[in-house]
Amino acid sequence: MKPGDAVTIHQLLGRITYFHTLFIEPALSSSKQPRAGESCCNHKNTEGYRQPDVGTVLARTAWAVLDEIATTLGEHLRLCPDSDHRCCSTCRISASGAAIAQAWTVTEHRSYGLPLPPDPLVRACGTTAATRLALVFTQQHGASCGALAQAETADAGLLPDSGDLPLTGELLALWQDPLAATRSPVVSWLNHCTDLNDIHRVLQQGGTTK
Repeated sequence: MKPGDAVTIHQLLGRITYFHTLFIEPALSSSKQPRAGESCCNHKNTEGYRQPDVGTVLARTAWAVLDEIATTLGEHLRLCPDSDHRCCSTCRISASGAAIAQAWTVTEHRSYGLPLPPDPLVRACGTTAATRLALVFTQQHGASCGALAQAETADAGLLPDSGDLPLTGELLALWQDPLAATRSPVVSWLNHCTDLNDIHRVLQQGGTTK
């Protein structure tokens, strides 16, 4: 990675935290407990723990904020059944990224008075966020992950546009290739909104990119 890439990554992680705290968290509906997902790389491996784990890698980086956010998202989060500090850090990033994108998708639909999103759309957002975030994490920390190599590719046609779901759309767009160049907000007018009602009003007025 080039000098300065870490700063870009930290800024984008900070933007996720900002969006979630300001817009999504106050509008989250009551949530059930996290559901069990697939076992992570480390708990699948019967020969011992091989991938950089949550306890020694993830917990010491800015990426830990994704794990912290995801733990508040209830049924959107699918953790390794044996979830502990020995879990594969990349698998945890994938699970957290998927949970965040899915929760944002559902919350935006509900807050804008839209019908609940169909399952394929929610899954596509989750899969895309999981893969894009995990790829950047592995690039930064030299990690690897067998699950990432087998990750599904979502149908691009299912992904929401930032003009329809500004928060979810920007999340997916900013992490598509964040290290290619200095990234700026995709939906700059979000910086002038204070809650989801503000965003809804802008969408009703036809939206703006200014």
